[in-house]
Amino acid sequence: MNIRHEMLEDVDAIRRVNELAFGRPNEARLVDALREAASPFLSLVADVDGEIVGHICFSPVEVEREDGFRAFILGLAPMAVLPEHQNQGIGSELVVRGLEECRNAGFGVVVVLGHPEYYPRFGFEPASWRGVRSEYDVPDPVFMITELKRGAAVEIRGLARYHEVFKDAE
Repeated sequence: MNIRHEMLEDVDAIRRVNELAFGRPNEARLVDALREAASPFLSLVADVDGEIVGHICFSPVEVEREDGFRAFILGLAPMAVLPEHQNQGIGSELVVRGLEECRNAGFGVVVVLGHPEYYPRFGFEPASWRGVRSEYDVPDPVFMITELKRGAAVEIRGLARYHEVFKDAE
């Protein structure tokens, strides 16, 4: 398996992976919209023998404190693996490599709305423990945060807002 940055010729395969993994087109449309509108936009694929079997992307999230201070971090969403390739470690490899790429790009904090049994193995913890809450009405354990650099989340408190295209994808 090769994990690499997406290329232009991967777009249709990425769309297919997201549609099949989630059983609907919403996440595929979200990725297409983020690719066009979001900056930074980090997108990686898992390639097995020339077939794209997994995908992960990261896009900007703004966290605003009550005093008006704003921090810009990244949000992991979505992450998808073709159903026939799930439970083989591909998703884990995508998350590990994705977080490494975010760190290398100079980002210190990533949030995710995801399964509370899955993401803690990558260092995620409930964001509320750090004073960060989601703009979406979700149960506390599913909105998580991780520091990619020690101390990077110290000043980050408040309401986390995802890129505006997320609202269109619901």
